[in-house]
Amino acid sequence: MEPVAHIRSPYPEKFGVPRQGNLAPHVLSDIVLAPPFRDEACVRGLEEFSHIWLIWGFDRNGSEWHPTVRPPRLGGNERLGVFATRSPFRPNGLGLSVVKLEAVLPGPVLRVSGADLVDGSPIYDIKPYVPYADAIPDAAAGFTRRERPTLRVDLPEELLPPGLPPHWREGLAETLAQDPRPAYQRDPERVYHLLFEPCEVHFSVDDGIAHVHAVEPLSR
Repeated sequence: MEPVAHIRSPYPEKFGVPRQGNLAPHVLSDIVLAPPFRDEACVRGLEEFSHIWLIWGFDRNGSEWHPTVRPPRLGGNERLGVFATRSPFRPNGLGLSVVKLEAVLPGPVLRVSGADLVDGSPIYDIKPYVPYADAIPDAAAGFTRRERPTLRVDLPEELLPPGLPPHWREGLAETLAQDPRPAYQRDPERVYHLLFEPCEVHFSVDDGIAHVHAVEPLSR
């Protein structure tokens, strides 16, 4: 199975990627089709849909799958079967995400928002999201029905380098609000480093607030 595309996202590493992409709707990414599919005919009519499904690969896992995993939603303390979770550590390492299609750009390139993919992740298929068939409002939510608190974000404007687009600040705030820390790390004195292109963000978390201490442009 060969990728039909790869994604360009602001997350160059796994740390910080939202566990559910639509919780960070201001994060923009581009889906770049692979050469055999880099044809306007392949996406003809796609612009009529507001959302698309991505079937993609967890290519940065670096470890084997296990029959049970510890979902972060449960604090990392309870084990559930791998097929009862959305853990990235799966037998075949496939991910499924729905994203908003912002535009079909020349190339063609698909500009999307709300993607939860690391930069460069392979995409194996792209399909339109069909509301009447794909949305099931009364579906049972299992353990995910438990509300996961979000963080408030303290992001002083004066820390931001000049020239960043407005959606970048919003996307960073949404990313931090989802609390990217591992479930077992809760030290308020610890400073974390998040790569959010084109910057590195230094932050800590204390009493439900993500405090941003520095935002530095990444060196090239």
